[in-house]
Amino acid sequence: MLQPALQLISVDEFITRYGDDNGYELIDGELIEMEPTGPHEQVAAFVGRKLNVEIDRLDADYFILHRCLIKLLGTETAFRPDAIVLDRTRLISEPLWQKQPIVTLGSTIKLIVEVVSTNWQNDYARKFEDYTILGVPEYWIVDYLGIGGREYIGKPKQPTITICTLVEDEYQKRLFRNDDLLVSSVFSELRLTAKQIFAAAS
Repeated sequence: MLQPALQLISVDEFITRYGDDNGYELIDGELIEMEPTGPHEQVAAFVGRKLNVEIDRLDADYFILHRCLIKLLGTETAFRPDAIVLDRTRLISEPLWQKQPIVTLGSTIKLIVEVVSTNWQNDYARKFEDYTILGVPEYWIVDYLGIGGREYIGKPKQPTITICTLVEDEYQKRLFRNDDLLVSSVFSELRLTAKQIFAAAS
């Protein structure tokens, strides 16, 4: 039986039709439905709150958005991260920012958080690769259910936070579980454990 041909759309069409709809991302022209659960949103909100406290404490010129779009220039891809820390001073260089909450430059981004759900392969593989190319300094993969592949979170599978830190042009990965204190290059004095983040889902 023949599979129906996949209907691809351009990134500009995606932004026009789905730019305000938090339920979708676009990868290589393919519409990807996002299905966040309540616990997923609780975890994303908790991480955002903790990072906001740190931003205030440092009086840093950063701010956090939930679900703005990252448009990868030269591609038909637009990601919608669960939380993104932006450098306010860099927004002047963003070509779309004054009209839409869309980021195109890695230099504007300080940190991205993706909370793992059913499309976990995108978080661990595709976004890992694209955020590396974009030059995002730090990328957190928060797998509070421990559903990622064993090649990413080990065996036995368990809730894991992977923090990817850009060193030159490659990500160095560190895994955090249970009472491990997270290590962030952007927020070097952050006092937050993996367990505290996982507990936010309950």
